[in-house]
Amino acid sequence: MNCIIIDDETTARVILNRICSEVDDLKVVAEFENAVEAIKYLYKHKVDLVLLDIHLPDFTGFEFIKTLKDPPKIILISSDKNFAIEAYEYDCIVDYLVKPILIPRFIKAVQKVKSILNKSDKEISQITEVVNDHENELYINIDRRLIKIDIRTIYFIEAKGDYIHLKTETSNYIVHSSLKKIEEKLPNNLFFKVHRSYIINVKKIVGIEDNTVLINKEIIPIGRSSRAELMNRLNLL
Repeated sequence: MNCIIIDDETTARVILNRICSEVDDLKVVAEFENAVEAIKYLYKHKVDLVLLDIHLPDFTGFEFIKTLKDPPKIILISSDKNFAIEAYEYDCIVDYLVKPILIPRFIKAVQKVKSILNKSDKEISQITEVVNDHENELYINIDRRLIKIDIRTIYFIEAKGDYIHLKTETSNYIVHSSLKKIEEKLPNNLFFKVHRSYIINVKKIVGIEDNTVLINKEIIPIGRSSRAELMNRLNLL
C-alpha cells in the first residue's frame, strides 16, 4: 500500500517515515511540506493513503481534501483534538490521530484503511464477474419464447436465406435473423466470419485443411479472403 506524507514540520515527517517503516506493506512514496505540491503530485500519481496534517501553511487539511476530485483514503494527524467531529463529514477520512503518535494506534488506523481497500477491490471483482457473465449470454427467439444460450458453447452459425442455423454443444436452432445481425452480438476475440455464410467459434476448431475448417464433425468452407486472417489468429508452431 503506497502513501504520501503532508506535514509542514520536518521533524514530524521524519517521525512519520520512521513509524511507517514499522508497518508491513506500507510504503512512503513521497512527502510534502505544503498542500500545493501534494496536489500537483496527486494529479499525476495514484496513492492508497495520505497521512495529512490539518494545519498547513497554505490552507487547512480539510481545504486540501476539497480540492481533490477523487481523494484517496486519509488519516488525519494533528496536535489539535478539536477537529475530530468535522472529520466525520468526509467519507475519505478513515481515522484521526493526535500527536504524539503511538505506533500501536497508528498500525490500527492503517489496518482500517487496508480493510476498506480490500473490501472495495472485492466489490469491483464481483461487479466484473457479473458483467462478464452477462457478456457470455445470448437470447434467441424461438416460437415467441426467449432461450438463453451460453455464447461459449456455440460451434458455428450458418446463414440460410432469411434464417440462421445456430449449432451449440447441446442443440441446433433455426432463428429468423441475419448473419450480420448476430455477428454484431458476438465477441470478436472468440468468433470469426470465415465465409460469407459462416461464423465459427475459433476455440472449437478441430483442424484446418486447404480451404476448409473442421468444427466438431462439420466441414466448413473458408473464404479466400478470410484464410490469411484466420491463420494469423491461431497460435501456430
